[in-house]
Amino acid sequence: MEKLIACCGLDCASCDAYKATVTNNDELRAETAEKWKVQFNADITPEMINCTGCRQEGAKFSHCNECGIRNCVKSKGFSTCADCNEMETCSIVGDIHRYVPEALGNLKSLN
Repeated sequence: MEKLIACCGLDCASCDAYKATVTNNDELRAETAEKWKVQFNADITPEMINCTGCRQEGAKFSHCNECGIRNCVKSKGFSTCADCNEMETCSIVGDIHRYVPEALGNLKSLN
């Protein structure tokens, strides 16, 4: 499966919300909503599990519109954090790269 790199470097193609959306899988939506409800201590319903990827046209999970990383990238006119010379020292995306080093690697592979 081809990667779909998000602004932060995460692979949207590996996200359960993306998978549920592109396959129209209501069972996966329900499972993902339950998992995320616990993981993020938030009120998440299966109906909210729709996303085509943070850089793609179409549906977005509600957090995508509020995402500080995505909003920063868009405000600078960039495609991803890879376009920014502060990527490796940035406090906005730093936690993602600390906890998911693969995201930083994905961004580096874009250059």
